[in-house]
Amino acid sequence: MTIQYDIASQLDEPTKWPKGFKKWTPLVLLKISIYLAICIILVLTFPNSLFDEKTKTITFTLGALGIWRYGWWFTHAVRALIYGRIVYPKMRKEGQKIWDSGWRPRHMHFMMTTYKEHREITEMVVRSIVKEIDESGVPGTIWLGSSDRFDEDIIQDFLEREASDIDVTLRIIRQNVSGKRAAIGLVLRAMCRLPVRDDDLVVFMDGDFVLSQGAISRCMPLFKMYPDLQACTTDEEVICIGPRWIETWLKMRFSQRRLAMQSHALSNRVLTLTGRMSVFRAKNLKQLEFIRLLEADHLHHWLWGNFRFLSGDDKSTWYYMLKSGAHMLYVPDAMGYTIEVIEGSGMDRMVQNFRRWSGNMLRNGSRAIALGPRAMPFFIWWCLVDQRLSMWTMLVSPALAVSAAVLVGLDYLISYVIFIALSRLFLSLILCTYSRKVELNYSWILYLNQLINASVKVYCIFRLSKQRWSNRGNQTAGMDGASWVETARNWMAAWCTTVAVALLFLATIHYSKLVAIPSKEQIMSMLF
Repeated sequence: MTIQYDIASQLDEPTKWPKGFKKWTPLVLLKISIYLAICIILVLTFPNSLFDEKTKTITFTLGALGIWRYGWWFTHAVRALIYGRIVYPKMRKEGQKIWDSGWRPRHMHFMMTTYKEHREITEMVVRSIVKEIDESGVPGTIWLGSSDRFDEDIIQDFLEREASDIDVTLRIIRQNVSGKRAAIGLVLRAMCRLPVRDDDLVVFMDGDFVLSQGAISRCMPLFKMYPDLQACTTDEEVICIGPRWIETWLKMRFSQRRLAMQSHALSNRVLTLTGRMSVFRAKNLKQLEFIRLLEADHLHHWLWGNFRFLSGDDKSTWYYMLKSGAHMLYVPDAMGYTIEVIEGSGMDRMVQNFRRWSGNMLRNGSRAIALGPRAMPFFIWWCLVDQRLSMWTMLVSPALAVSAAVLVGLDYLISYVIFIALSRLFLSLILCTYSRKVELNYSWILYLNQLINASVKVYCIFRLSKQRWSNRGNQTAGMDGASWVETARNWMAAWCTTVAVALLFLATIHYSKLVAIPSKEQIMSMLF
C-alpha cells in the first residue's frame, strides 16, 4: 500500500500552533454562540422536571456526581496550567541555557521497534532521527528491534542513500521470538554487551513516530539539570490516515493526554512512559529486573492464573520506575507525530484501541495502587484510584437519568441530554486550549468516549488475560481456548460481568425509587 496523504504539512511544532485569541476566530465564536442558543431554546421549550418530587433525589445525586467529577477535572486543569505556564517554562529556559552552552550527551541512542511498516512512514521516522543526530553534533546509534528483513532493508537503504555523511550507526537485532516486548528485551541485552554507559540517555520510540524538530534538544538537558531524573515522556500529535471522525477522536484523546500529563508532572511523576517516545537513563535499562519485566511481565489473577502481558510495554517501564521512586517528567514542547493508518472498520479499530488501552491500565493499575501512597506522591496514588472509580460512576449517571425518565417521562431525559450538551461543551472548550484548533465536535465525542471507555473497562476487568494488538501483526493472547477449563473461565467471567452490571442497575433503580427492597413480611408472604 502506498501512502497518499499530505503528512509533511502537518509536521510543525506546537510552538507554531495558534495561541491565545488567535485560535478563537469569529467563525468559532459564532458556532459556540449557536450551540449555546440551541441549548437555551431547548431549556425554555421543554418543561423542567429535574426537581419533581419523584426525581429531585436523583437530580441531587447527579449533581453530587457532577461536582465530584468536574471538580476533579478542574483540579487537573489548574495543576496543568501551573505546570505549563509557571513550572515548565523555568525548566525550559534553564535547559536551553545548558544546550546553548555546548553541553551534549556523549552519544545518542535510539531504541526503535517496527513491524512491516509502510515504507513512506519508516523513511520519515528515520529521517527525523538522523536530523536530530546531525543537529546535535554528536554520534548516534539506531538500535533496531526487528523481526522481518522488509523493515531492515528500508532503513539500511535510506541511511546509505541520505545519511552517508552523518555519524550514525545502525545496529540490527533480529528477534527470534515474536512480539514487541521480545524485540525490546533483545535490544537491551545487546546494549549490555556493548559500551553503553550508565549515564547515557536512550530514546525509546516506535516505528511510526516522527520526531518534530528539536524534540531531543528539549529533553536531554533536563537530565543534566536533575541528576535524579530517570525518565521523561513527550508530547504527541496524531496524523490519521482514515475516517475524519476517527481523526477528531484521536486528536481529542491527545488533548486530554496533554492536560493530564502536565497535571501529573507537577508531582514529578507521570502515569505512563509512553512507548511512542520516552527517554531513559541507561543505568535503569541495563538492570536485569527491568529487562525481565519488559520481556515477560505477567500478572497472577484469581480467575485466569498466571498470564503474560502482550502489549503495554510502556506501562511496564513506568511501573518499574514508579516502584523505584524515580523522578519522571513530561516535556510538553518536545513533540512527535504518531501516524495512524486505519484500514478496515474505524469503529472496530476504536473498540480494539479501547480494549488495549483499558486492559493495560487495569492490569497495571491494581499493582501500582498496591504500592500505597507512601511509594509515590499522594496525588498520583489517588489518580490511580480514581481511574478505577470513574468507570463505574460514568455508568451510574445515564442509568439514573433513564430511571428518572421512567418515573416522570421523557422530559427528564431531555433535560439530562441538555445538561450533558452544556457540561461537555465547557469541558471540551478547556480541551481545545490544548488542541491545535477549536473543535466543537469534541463535545459529543467526549461523552461517547467516556461512555464507551467505561463500558469497555467493565468488560475488560473480568477478562484481563484476553489481549489483542491488531497493528503488531494481529497478535492475540488468551482469546481462544477449547479446553473445558478455558470454557469454565469464560463462563465465570461472563457471570461476574453480569452480576456486577446487575448490581449496579439494581442499586440505581432502587435508589431512584423505581423499586423498593422487599420487607421481611413481604418476603415471608411470597414464600409461604
